[in-house]
Amino acid sequence: MAADSPRPLADRLRPLDLESIIGQRKILNPDGPLGSMLAAGSLSSLILWGPPGVGKTTIARLLADKTDMAFVQISAIFTGVPELRKVFEAARLRRTQGRGTLLFVDEIHRFNKAQQDGFLPHMEDGTILLVGATTENPSFELNAALLSRAQVIVLERLNLGDLELLAQRAEQEVGRALPLQPDAREALLEMADGDGRALLNLIEQILAWKAGAALTRDALGQRLMRRAAKYDKSGDEHFNLISALHKSVRGSDPDAALYWLARMLEGGEDPRYLARRITRMAVEDIGLADSHGQTICLQAWQTYERLGSPEGELALAQAVIYLALAPKSNAAYTAYKAARDAARRTGSEPPPRHILNAPTKMMKEQGYGEGYAYDHDAEDGFSGQNYFPDGMKRPILYQPVERGYERELKKRLDWFARQRDRRGG
Repeated sequence: MAADSPRPLADRLRPLDLESIIGQRKILNPDGPLGSMLAAGSLSSLILWGPPGVGKTTIARLLADKTDMAFVQISAIFTGVPELRKVFEAARLRRTQGRGTLLFVDEIHRFNKAQQDGFLPHMEDGTILLVGATTENPSFELNAALLSRAQVIVLERLNLGDLELLAQRAEQEVGRALPLQPDAREALLEMADGDGRALLNLIEQILAWKAGAALTRDALGQRLMRRAAKYDKSGDEHFNLISALHKSVRGSDPDAALYWLARMLEGGEDPRYLARRITRMAVEDIGLADSHGQTICLQAWQTYERLGSPEGELALAQAVIYLALAPKSNAAYTAYKAARDAARRTGSEPPPRHILNAPTKMMKEQGYGEGYAYDHDAEDGFSGQNYFPDGMKRPILYQPVERGYERELKKRLDWFARQRDRRGG
């Protein structure tokens, strides 16, 4: 870049020391993981996990300065095995000259297993101190061997206060205030969606305008496109949001449930996936406390299939509201899991002979069906016989709750238990 070329605002505002980094006090303060390492003078290999634009590259660069190590930056997207060999060889030579190398690997999760394994010997013998950056959950994307040799540091997205501080620094740098009314300034911070780099890019656009009066929120919205929300339908954010939706329904909060549903739809999630997961919520968390919930979900799913987007998505929203407000019970879900566990433990036990059919003479002679009590012949339609394997202690699997329709089911269950005890079943 020529000496008189204008530098991007993000580059001009890049912090010169760790104390100037915005929004990551939790990890940088003296009691935080990085602050503690630096105070002890012992820096280990790190994995910096966090969303875009929160300072991962800057932190790595400043850690190299703080420890007087050579800073080498590569990207897993553009670096292959031959380039890695050259990096390791240069680091080895640098080490013989008495200087260490901090190797910063951006998007480290893009390296495959073999490439990740290639770092291990160079980390172990001290040739490099690895600092990897990733936006994806390291426990899903990185090898266990690599994770065991590095400490994962979680960086948080910038909140509105952090972004406001960054905007003020930008105004000080350029020597003038942003031509925005208060509501427009707030909208600008929201558009950045926690990404400091995105905010500075937006500010650069605004400063380039020949604005007269301060812009309103609507005027700003006409000139700037809102930054697309971070959402990867196959990544960590996908699982985080469906978990938030599920737990909001389970927690009987229709407003929160609708919000997370909308977040996923706005991010481009397949409504059919949401229809399937919503139906699962009805089965798992509402169950027989309100069996109509499952019907509502299936109807919403069918409605979506008939109408498509966006009209059919309203049916999914109605199902989410219904489930959030429905009485909750996981008794059937818990009973099913307990039954599966019991089946695994006693999987070879035969049914008692009195409930087996005897279609042949030999089977009758063996006692198949002998002593079976036909329940419809009992005065109250209940024989109280045992239907578990002989010798197996009768388990209690289904335990309905005192909510919704399961109150009635509990009354029936208690009555059957009393009759069984009375008749010695």
